[in-house]
Amino acid sequence: MRETRTTHMRPSLTLRVLFLLMAFIFVVGGCATKPGVIFPPLASAVQWPPPPDEPRIAWVGQLATSADLKPGMNGFAALGQALFGKEPARSMLSPIAVCTDNGDRVFVADSNAQLVHVFDLATRQYAMWKPGKGQPALSQPVGIAWDGLGKRLLVSDSVGGVIFIFNSAGGYVGQMGADVLQRPVGLVVDGQGRVLVADSKAHQVVVFGADGKLQQRLGTRGEGLGQFNYPTNVALDRAGLLYVADSLNFRVQQFDAQFQPIAAIGKKGDLPGYFAQPKGVATDSEGHVYVVDGQFENVQIFDGQGRVLMDFGEEGAGPGQFWLPTAIYIDSHDRLWVTDSYNRRVQVFDYKTANGAEGK
Repeated sequence: MRETRTTHMRPSLTLRVLFLLMAFIFVVGGCATKPGVIFPPLASAVQWPPPPDEPRIAWVGQLATSADLKPGMNGFAALGQALFGKEPARSMLSPIAVCTDNGDRVFVADSNAQLVHVFDLATRQYAMWKPGKGQPALSQPVGIAWDGLGKRLLVSDSVGGVIFIFNSAGGYVGQMGADVLQRPVGLVVDGQGRVLVADSKAHQVVVFGADGKLQQRLGTRGEGLGQFNYPTNVALDRAGLLYVADSLNFRVQQFDAQFQPIAAIGKKGDLPGYFAQPKGVATDSEGHVYVVDGQFENVQIFDGQGRVLMDFGEEGAGPGQFWLPTAIYIDSHDRLWVTDSYNRRVQVFDYKTANGAEGK
């Protein structure tokens, strides 16, 4: 009797376990979510110049928190969120500078958070990069540049007076510029791997080789061509011309490929083509020069001869509005990334070229 009874119970128990397992898998699978659209289009496009003129700059979207990556979730993660609540999104405190790896990763230097935010638009993953325990800490990261040759990220620390170096996986690997730099801010890497840094306190642009050794110093303090008064940012165009935001001289200076001064763009004033607080500078594929003005809360665009073409932006918190913008970066696809510091976000725009092409 006992053996017969046990034999009849085993299939029943097995079926129950299988039923519960299938039900669990069904519930978990039903909780899964697909990734969302990172930059969803607005109902009404935000573009410059406004109609009836042909638009050349189009607002794409923004990155403000890790939630803006809109990652999908597998069933287990979704079920855990339903049971235990949603993890708070990681936000930015003071985004000061931005760059990309000309792929899908966006790097943002956050001065008050003392770290770098990393947004991976392909994997939808968010990370924070900073040196580990026992390593030198970031004091005030204010400049950032991707070295495509060395596959490394360079971050200028204005208080520490050095440039921090991270490998492509975010590991801290060393410093550059110790005992050379005084207050490094904006920086850029050229096609040879040289690193050009605006040193605001020294009123110079400092050039390092790819090996980190000092090669050259450009400028002295003054108002003449080739002199600086608290430079804040640097950029290179595709012809190798260097542009320097010479902030307290209220202009952008242009240098040739041998770093000889050519011309100055703009001067102090409140009309188009003039500046109140020029901070960020960048160039697009057609050689236009973009200058962020922190006081005007806008971006002005010039041709290579320094003639103003147009501007976009105004004070506010909406699409295409700014509250103390500080820097601009233009990637190889002519996509514009602007740090909107007091709005705690990076705004994204596309430049539409004369042939109708635009950022990816």
